[in-house]
Amino acid sequence: MAAQFLALPDFIDPEFLRSAGGATVVLLVGFILLAITNKIAIEFVGPRLTPQGVMVLRKLIRYLGVAFVIIVALNQMGLNLGAILGAAGVAGIAIGFAAQTSLSNIISGFFLIGERPFELGDVIGIDGISGTVDTLGLLSLTLRTFDNRSVRIPNETLVKSKVVNVTRHPIRRFNLDIGVGYHENIGHVLSVLKNVAEKNVQCLDEPDPLIIFTGFGDSSLYVLLGAWCLQEDYGTLRNTLPRELKERFEVEDIEIPFPHRTIASGKAFGPIPIKMVDN
Repeated sequence: MAAQFLALPDFIDPEFLRSAGGATVVLLVGFILLAITNKIAIEFVGPRLTPQGVMVLRKLIRYLGVAFVIIVALNQMGLNLGAILGAAGVAGIAIGFAAQTSLSNIISGFFLIGERPFELGDVIGIDGISGTVDTLGLLSLTLRTFDNRSVRIPNETLVKSKVVNVTRHPIRRFNLDIGVGYHENIGHVLSVLKNVAEKNVQCLDEPDPLIIFTGFGDSSLYVLLGAWCLQEDYGTLRNTLPRELKERFEVEDIEIPFPHRTIASGKAFGPIPIKMVDN
């Protein structure tokens, strides 16, 4: 009676159960070993890699490991892997032609990891889009803009385009072009600019501020003030330095000219033409 009670129904194949059970064990053990391998690899190799290198290494171990575990599990169930791999090879050729862009992005991703033009957390600009590098994957980079939008940029585009890394170096220069009246003493103006830069809290003493006379305009003499600051102080310097300079110009009575228009009338006979003259 006990033997009949434990007997399996006729529609259940005992060999299939053994294969399925073995495949389940392979999956469980494989995923556990995969997690351990991932952790060990990151501990030993991670300190020598950049953050984006660690991210890519995790993805490679995960994708390749999962594929290997699934293949072993399918083999445990008695599937003909030779036929499967052969079909996969034929399908891979067809997919390869259709996925040339993806392959190019993957290769470009490895170039970016090796060259390291930027790292996670850097502020970069590309094709008029600026933001913080959020993630760097095998196919693309995710850029988080300053208004908190997420922009995906293919790796191939990054390799082919001009990328500006704003935060690569610890200090940065803020350039301010200023126009003053033609009657102003240039030597006095340059001295005031230097004094304002020296008193600004965010402006660094070393390197020295760049202060030069750049040329003659239609109604102004142009000078350039280039003030150096730490990366984290750049936004503050952009707000404080122009305001302090404007206030100091008012104290020193230095004119910042603006365009004027003179309306001149013609002769009294016939329609009176209006002539606009920019001073």
